[in-house]
Amino acid sequence: MPKLLHLSCSPRADSESSTGARVFLDNFRQARPDWDIDVMNLWKDYLPEFEGHILEAKYSRLGGLAFTDSQRDAFAIAERIAVRLALADRVLISTPMWNFHIPYKLKQWIDVITQPGLTFRFDPAQGYLPLLKDRPTVVIIASGSDFVTGMNRGRIDMATPYLRELLHFIGINDVRFVPIGPTAGPAEPIRAARENAHRRIAELAARF
Repeated sequence: MPKLLHLSCSPRADSESSTGARVFLDNFRQARPDWDIDVMNLWKDYLPEFEGHILEAKYSRLGGLAFTDSQRDAFAIAERIAVRLALADRVLISTPMWNFHIPYKLKQWIDVITQPGLTFRFDPAQGYLPLLKDRPTVVIIASGSDFVTGMNRGRIDMATPYLRELLHFIGINDVRFVPIGPTAGPAEPIRAARENAHRRIAELAARF
């Protein structure tokens, strides 16, 4: 059965990014009722801290050294999390923007799965090479500012270019970003931004 992996990155079930994800999934289920949807809630599902044995395992792998038993056990946890991404035919990421960037839980997931031998490898002649196959991916990013029209109140969107580069690094290039913003300020711009984003999200989901 084909699978969609949904990374849910907001701690709030009623947040703008979570609401946008529900719009996507409702339309996706109607278009592809035979698909399995694997939801990984980064605030509830277990993510190991990126320190100790798992960090040592990464550097052992980069240095071509054998794992200790503790490193092997720690790396196996990262491998199981990475496999959920590797097995997905499609990916949905819904996230808020925090302090111009991504929430620390999403960064923690990235640090856990971006491992040599799992999602990338290093070749002395060619440099870093991705190990994942490309797959259609949608990233919904909700932000207090409006990064669609440029009315960003002097703020910089560092989340979008970072996620685009990270996904490219591990092999995922077919990525479409859907911003939702502004989510703060006067009610009318918020309503208009939400409606426009939900319309685009529904259209993407129907043909995703």
